[in-house]
Amino acid sequence: MTAERAPFDLLYSETEVELRSAVRALLADRCDAATVLARAETGRPHDPHLWRTLATGIGAAGLLVPEKLGGQGASHREAAVVLEELGRSVAPLPYLTSSVLATEILLGCDTSTPEVAALLGELATGRQICVPALPLTLAPGAPLPNPARDAGGGALTGTVTSVADAGAADVLLVIADTGLHAVPAASVTLTAPVPLDLTRPPAGVTLDGSPGTRLADPATARAAVAGALLSGAGLLASEQLGVAEWCLTETVGYVRGRHQFNRPVGSFQALKHRLARLWLDVASARAAARAAADALATGAPDAPLTVAVAQAYCSGVAVRAAEECVQLHGGIGMTWEHPAHLYLKRAKADSLTLGTAGHHRGLVADFAELPAP
Repeated sequence: MTAERAPFDLLYSETEVELRSAVRALLADRCDAATVLARAETGRPHDPHLWRTLATGIGAAGLLVPEKLGGQGASHREAAVVLEELGRSVAPLPYLTSSVLATEILLGCDTSTPEVAALLGELATGRQICVPALPLTLAPGAPLPNPARDAGGGALTGTVTSVADAGAADVLLVIADTGLHAVPAASVTLTAPVPLDLTRPPAGVTLDGSPGTRLADPATARAAVAGALLSGAGLLASEQLGVAEWCLTETVGYVRGRHQFNRPVGSFQALKHRLARLWLDVASARAAARAAADALATGAPDAPLTVAVAQAYCSGVAVRAAEECVQLHGGIGMTWEHPAHLYLKRAKADSLTLGTAGHHRGLVADFAELPAP
């Protein structure tokens, strides 16, 4: 007889509430809309000083790293809280790529290896930023792209497209035919296309004899990447939740204060209904995102299904919330000066990140053994 699964814990603990308050206060002080817009215009949105404070001062970078390796020894639940707040601010910080994806890949390797342990310690303290040299659109369950070629002695050759936050990285994790390698970012060539999301710009990475330190064999590397993609997709739902929450809150505040015909715009019945439906969507997205974070934190056997459900749902909610934010703000919502466009672009980019909603619905069908139509 199979034991029943413990119910999801969707509530925030006292520690998580305190962590949220600290991160939100930091972002309110150092990452307001005007600051994000100004940095986005430069083409290099990453703020190293803000990152250092978040990573070292608050200790957020090492939440998923065990204490014995220099981290905080927390769980995916705490990391999800950080990503919620980063989503609310569309903060241009490499938290998803470095503190989640790269960290999870390294944790999937042999952490007793000196090179792996040392790099994890650097990431946990925020002294280095490490980014997987993988397309950010790569989804859990999808085949990995062709690996780079090791010409011998760790000299790697190959090209990877759409690597998010590559411009902010100190180290790249590269999958080669001989396994996982840590490659100094200074040894690769980056090509930057015009990005949709100005706060998380992708880049093409070209390795031409770039020196790599081997961290794991090919089988271990692929298993580690698969686990990291699952965790990343589950925690991305929390970032999408944060985007949707900001859009809903900002829109409600605007329509309550905007008057037409001597009445608040928000008193019109059509807008009330639209916002009420959006509130229900956001409340449901919160439940889905929290369930995914809890399943990952507890190592639940149905975590892949829970993550797929969260991504299939939260992706669309974030896009709808951002679209409603732009539309219900009227003319001002279409301007560059209003931050609504940053949230719409982040929501649209996130809807492709780590798998589309359609891909995750297919995974739900597979996990639940639902026959195709």
